[in-house]
Amino acid sequence: MTEHVSTHQAEEDARNENLMLFLNGRIVPKAEALVSVYDSGFMMGDGVWEGMRLYEGRWAFLDEHLDRLFEAAKAIDLDIRMTAAELEQALRDTQAANGMTTDAHARLMVTRGVKTRPFQHPQLSQQGPTVTIIMEHSRPKIPRPITLATVPHLRGLPMTQDPKLNSHSKLNCILACIAAQKAGADEALMLDVHGFVNTTNACNFFIVKKGEVWTSTGDYCMNGITRRKVIDLCRANGIPVFERNFSLVDTYSADEAFLTGTFGAQTPVGSIDGRQIGSGQMGPMTERLRGLYKQLVLA
Repeated sequence: MTEHVSTHQAEEDARNENLMLFLNGRIVPKAEALVSVYDSGFMMGDGVWEGMRLYEGRWAFLDEHLDRLFEAAKAIDLDIRMTAAELEQALRDTQAANGMTTDAHARLMVTRGVKTRPFQHPQLSQQGPTVTIIMEHSRPKIPRPITLATVPHLRGLPMTQDPKLNSHSKLNCILACIAAQKAGADEALMLDVHGFVNTTNACNFFIVKKGEVWTSTGDYCMNGITRRKVIDLCRANGIPVFERNFSLVDTYSADEAFLTGTFGAQTPVGSIDGRQIGSGQMGPMTERLRGLYKQLVLA
């Protein structure tokens, strides 16, 4: 069996053994960046997060990532107790402490904080939020296109756990990824509640058919910033793009498929459910969009 790869696979970098991380107002060595077993994030998955990428000294679309973080925090009634400007400064201070200039990835996490007792009720989190920034030297290294398998786990309705919420509670997607790997694929292709193709367990999903770029309606997927940039780039460059419902039948016959996310930008898909997509390699539209996206983040 071919070894599994991941959309978040990166080159090994020895510098990551000696990182400095941000934790509750302090920058500390990686080994000292510890939180309590009573923390709401550890105990209940009660928190929100953002992933951000450093390109040539610039955090790509930083304002949009921070806006999305505060929107998510408001949705779960979590007071971050820091302003967007203070979080940005914490990010830049952590970057400076690690001497990072490019090819770095940050995960900014906010939980409801340490609980007084090990139970669910949010009022038991009385000490204020836990705010953490993990930052790594991280150059994507995916040796081949990703393979996907369709799984029974769905991207659900907003009245259960809204898929637009970038929360710490990721068990549904983790189970989807496990199911895909049990089926011999790298990651999972997830459908929506109506049976239409939606996302993977970790990224948003696109196909290319006869020069057109298709993605889901967006009703049941994460409101991905990279997803939106690809749609905008298509429109700005005369590439037909559609947010629409489509089925696995449409997907299997696609000329190309690719994933979008902050870490990997645009990651090609080689096969789905054992069916080769196009040539099985990165297609010309995916390659073009990767180039346009790189121009955008470096502009």
